[in-house]
Amino acid sequence: MKKTSTRLADGRELIYYDLHDDRVRDAVDRRPLERTVTTSEIRRDPLLGDSVAIASHRQGRTYHPPADECPLCPSEGDRLSEIPDASYDVVVFENRFPSLAGDSGRCEVVCFTSDHGASFADLDEEQARLVLDAWTDRTSELSHLPSVEQVFCFENRGAEIGVTLGHPHGQIYAYPFTTPRTALMLRSLAAHKEATGGENLFDAVVERELAGERVVLEGEHWVAFVPYAAHWPYEVHLYPKRRVPDLLGLDEAARAEFPRVYLELLRRFDRIFGEGEPPTPYIAAWHQAPFGQLEDVDGVTRDDVALHLELFTIRRTSGKLKFLAGSESGMNVFINDVPPERAAERLREVASS
Repeated sequence: MKKTSTRLADGRELIYYDLHDDRVRDAVDRRPLERTVTTSEIRRDPLLGDSVAIASHRQGRTYHPPADECPLCPSEGDRLSEIPDASYDVVVFENRFPSLAGDSGRCEVVCFTSDHGASFADLDEEQARLVLDAWTDRTSELSHLPSVEQVFCFENRGAEIGVTLGHPHGQIYAYPFTTPRTALMLRSLAAHKEATGGENLFDAVVERELAGERVVLEGEHWVAFVPYAAHWPYEVHLYPKRRVPDLLGLDEAARAEFPRVYLELLRRFDRIFGEGEPPTPYIAAWHQAPFGQLEDVDGVTRDDVALHLELFTIRRTSGKLKFLAGSESGMNVFINDVPPERAAERLREVASS
């Protein structure tokens, strides 16, 4: 992997990740852009104890542009985009309309391929490995920023999810706090450790699932399963078998196997609802341990946390979506219409031949 860092016309950082070491990246952003101005502010809810990002400047972000005006495609002739070069393998850049900025963290866009009509599932294993390496590198770099406490790499795919740009891409949020979902996991981790005399909850969950009927796909270094209490109609959790706190902790064997396993999962997701159905909308979310001391959780360290990816869709059956209604949105109590055992069975049925 070759990494080349440059600056866009408004000062934002852009980084090329290339498969070949001899690739030269010297294209200049020719757009007449002024410095990006953001209004990101973090406010804490005194009742729930969680944080909300207020970012009014995002109202003006690019919204469903036609394909020939896509800001994530390479620049070509007089059609200038966020990527100055005429092609790329993987590219990462600071979001022009970030939810988090400055002392409130940082947001980046990760473009998986220059092919506008592709998806992550269309990548080959070499390209998918390059994305994994880019996620890992950005996790390392962002974790050293003084304003960053947790790094979250994720992909939203599909208009039903709320994606406003059709080009295959994901994002990285670098939060200045530990997210509420992670804080819940840490509290459960600490309680289980105390109640069992030191057993790791993540290890216990993976061991239980490996012995059960909800395993979807298993390799030498990774296992994917539908969780016992899945929130979403089709939801898969992907864990490395050797517990590590973040992407940086993966060894070469796990890195080498990841592309095959993950690409197979994504391709199965597109086959869940049968032939002729539009691509399955999904969210793919990496859960990593926060950086620094876990001061608010007694007896838990970063090494107790298990890196894992959660992949889920809001489509519950052909032509129907799972909406977060009163119970889910109002009280955070999910109601799942698809039994996890049946979801796992279906995801095994649509395995690649």
